[in-house]
Amino acid sequence: MSATISVNNSQLGNALQQLLMCDEIIPGSDVSYQICKAIYSYHVLGRKMVDSPLIMAQSKPRMISVDSPANDQIVKAFEKEWEEINADEYISQVCSVARIYGIGSIAVVCEGIEPNQEIPPEKMAEEELSFNVFDPLNTAGSLVLNQNPNSMDFMKYGQISVSGQTYHRSRTVVLMNERPIYIEYTTSAFGFVGRSVYQRALFPLKSFVNTMVTDDMIATKAGLIVAKIKQPGSIIDAAMAKIAGIKRSLLREARTNNVLSIDIEESIESLNLQNIDGAGTFARNNILKNIATAADMPAKLLENETMVSGFGEGKEDAENIEKYIENIRKWMKPAYNFFDEIVMRRAWNEDFFLNLKKQYPETYNDIDFKTFFFKCKNSFSAVWPSLLSDPESDEKMEKSKSEAITSVVQILLPIADPENKVSIIQWMVDSISTNKMLFPVDLVLDYESLSEFLEEQKEQQEQMAKSAQMNASPQSEEDESEKEHGAAQPKPKHLAAV
Repeated sequence: MSATISVNNSQLGNALQQLLMCDEIIPGSDVSYQICKAIYSYHVLGRKMVDSPLIMAQSKPRMISVDSPANDQIVKAFEKEWEEINADEYISQVCSVARIYGIGSIAVVCEGIEPNQEIPPEKMAEEELSFNVFDPLNTAGSLVLNQNPNSMDFMKYGQISVSGQTYHRSRTVVLMNERPIYIEYTTSAFGFVGRSVYQRALFPLKSFVNTMVTDDMIATKAGLIVAKIKQPGSIIDAAMAKIAGIKRSLLREARTNNVLSIDIEESIESLNLQNIDGAGTFARNNILKNIATAADMPAKLLENETMVSGFGEGKEDAENIEKYIENIRKWMKPAYNFFDEIVMRRAWNEDFFLNLKKQYPETYNDIDFKTFFFKCKNSFSAVWPSLLSDPESDEKMEKSKSEAITSVVQILLPIADPENKVSIIQWMVDSISTNKMLFPVDLVLDYESLSEFLEEQKEQQEQMAKSAQMNASPQSEEDESEKEHGAAQPKPKHLAAV
């Protein structure tokens, strides 16, 4: 049964009314592909539930670092290529599709190479690439997931197919919203996969539409004026009707600085809507909380006024939001890893390596391109900055930590033996390696060589001390004999006087 609005005996309705204002939607109702699309496209909270966490997660770029003398140039080349292929937008799209329907896919399309063939890594920088985001309707039939518990690919996705065309596994990445459940078919995703963010929240989403209708009714009736005018007798002539009409006309046009006279038995009031305020606000807030609980997200994200109070005053709310966004970032990691590999191949190509060779001949002349690439790839680090932190305060805190580490090392090193010195230095290196803001490149030391060096240094110092003691012993014996001789013979008078 769909809800419609009748105007002059004509039936008006739209997709949102037909889907969310019908009596058949009850707690536990399943969401179809079409319902998910309608909610995302037309519902007030549809896009907010899906995209708001993703926008917050991507609000700050990752801090990229590579362990290399040319770290700045290598990182700049990576970031430039990342922006050119618009990687952030594609990642946001595939994550959005996965949250809407329960599963989403993205594939690399390359002209001249069939989708079922792997793109050679060495040719990745030369080829013209495009990225396509697929929803479950595009990949229907290929992402059902095997339900045989004894199979190697049990509850695991493999190759995807779009319109009968299979894509090579290396050219795709698939994201699921939540884990798949054994023999639990997801209608919106056409398979035994994850589920839509709307699935548990369908009934409160319907209820929220009713609150919007209530708001519209209140806004329509709030300006209504109720005039309690004394009615004439049973016989009403044309003159009395005109007088009543003039009164209503004057009442409608009256405004500030005007004077309107009425009978002492008459009164003019506005429509009393005071009782609606408490019940309407209570119901609306509870519906928002129910939607947030169903979607497993902080309720503050669904309220417009929340970001000010939550981030400014509500420390606990801000921490909950930060933890939630951190989990979203972890969930997005496969998509970032997929694009990281492609961007590395395109940014750190052979031409880029030859330019580095000219600038840093002492570093790169003795290695080939393959060694250079995998060295950069293995030392690649991408760290998300804190969502709520202030960069200036973070930098001050990191500097304070570094100063504290330096003070501890300065106190302990002079009094420690060689073995403990190595442990102290290792602790210092490990501590400063966590500070990516001040030290983006990790410090790598050979602790075995350092331990041998300190042992040799200790032995040399001991030998020097022994030789110094041996050289100083004859002189000390002469000094002692002179003291004894001087004590036996008294000094002359003129020297004694002095």
